[in-house]
Amino acid sequence: MDPDLLLVIGLILGVLAIPSILSALSDGRAPRAASIVVLIAGVLVVVALQTKGGGYRIADIPHAFYSVIGRYIH
Repeated sequence: MDPDLLLVIGLILGVLAIPSILSALSDGRAPRAASIVVLIAGVLVVVALQTKGGGYRIADIPHAFYSVIGRYIH
């Protein structure tokens, strides 16, 4: 798979897990499902960082989003 795609999917999953974690903690439950999603997101980001030769800088992340979105919209 493309490292940009792995990075984007990992970051999106990580962001989407935040409301689930907050909801579980506010209800007094253990955030089991959210923990699994965060773990998967972390693995995807690490694989993307290892697969890309020079890694990613913070400034490269928006370009990765735009390239992935542009690739799948057209």
